[in-house]
Amino acid sequence: MTNAIRILGLDPGLRRTGWGVVAVEGSRLSHIAHGVIAPDASLPLAGRLLALFEAVSGVIALHAPHEAAVEETFMTANGASTLKLGHARAAAMIAPARAGLIVAEYAAKVVKKAVVGTGGADKRQVAFMVARLLPAAGAPTADAADALAVAIAHAHARTALRPARAAPGRPGLESAA
Repeated sequence: MTNAIRILGLDPGLRRTGWGVVAVEGSRLSHIAHGVIAPDASLPLAGRLLALFEAVSGVIALHAPHEAAVEETFMTANGASTLKLGHARAAAMIAPARAGLIVAEYAAKVVKKAVVGTGGADKRQVAFMVARLLPAAGAPTADAADALAVAIAHAHARTALRPARAAPGRPGLESAA
């Protein structure tokens, strides 16, 4: 895979952040690696965010992705929880941005539709399809499967957007979701 593009997918969370790296060459997807970052829950918020940022930076250094994709925050009834999730998402997004990567954002429904075919899919269905699309991934945990799904969604979107990127007068499509 000499011309393959490596994509880092992130499913941010303050307790558990899933990550997955895939390679895409044409329409061919390949699993590179995946895992979960779980900062020490006894750390203060700033310490957990720093641990998350450093761990994502480490994944980037190890796997050298060309682009990154992050799942958007969903709104919960608990404003404090949503805010903390937003902090975790920011820490996860800053690491690839600092490394000079394009960072695309995708709503959960868009990710599910890209991988399963329906935006209302549950976590089990997403994990099942990720295992089918990337057999070398084995059976990743739910967080890692979600991150791999984000990377797969970005792989599909970036391929679909390629002709539009070259079109004059259409700036900003590089990170369209």
